[in-house]
Amino acid sequence: MQGARARAASAFTSSYLPLRLNQAGVIPIIFAVSLVLMPSMISQFLASSANSKIAGFASTLATTLDPQSLLYNVIYFALVVGFTYFYTSVVFNPEKISENLQKNGGFIPGIRPGSQTATYLSFVLNRITAVGAVFLGLVAVLPSFFQGAIGVANLAIGGTGILIVVSVVWKFTRELESQLVMRKYDSFVR
Repeated sequence: MQGARARAASAFTSSYLPLRLNQAGVIPIIFAVSLVLMPSMISQFLASSANSKIAGFASTLATTLDPQSLLYNVIYFALVVGFTYFYTSVVFNPEKISENLQKNGGFIPGIRPGSQTATYLSFVLNRITAVGAVFLGLVAVLPSFFQGAIGVANLAIGGTGILIVVSVVWKFTRELESQLVMRKYDSFVR
């Protein structure tokens, strides 16, 4: 009797589904900066035109979309948010996760397996992605505002660089912690 109860209790283990706040990483910032800098490159090309109207348009475009301007930063922020949602939808497939959970006998408490699980995962992922997208947008735009506030012409590090440095430090810390845990377990064996 005692053995059957222990087996039944071990069959019902709980686990978690890791949903990251920043599912997309730095990819949305890279996509957004490549699109937001395109009008600036076009205006530099057109500024040397012999036609005065085209050169005037290029000059207006360059001043309107200056990296220190508010319009540039609003467009940049909106592009980062949009690309975060797009990239997250490409990387994370709720239907596939729901199907894998159902195949392995897993479920989310209170949610039926199958399409309701996929709908619930989409709902949760959209909320998490909203916070992550705003975070990425702020990380992308804040160096520009600091440049304006401090009065420095160019900061040495931008939003993408900050995210990469934090990611490397985070992974290094996790690897170091896992090595320390393994070392402690190793001392128990001896």
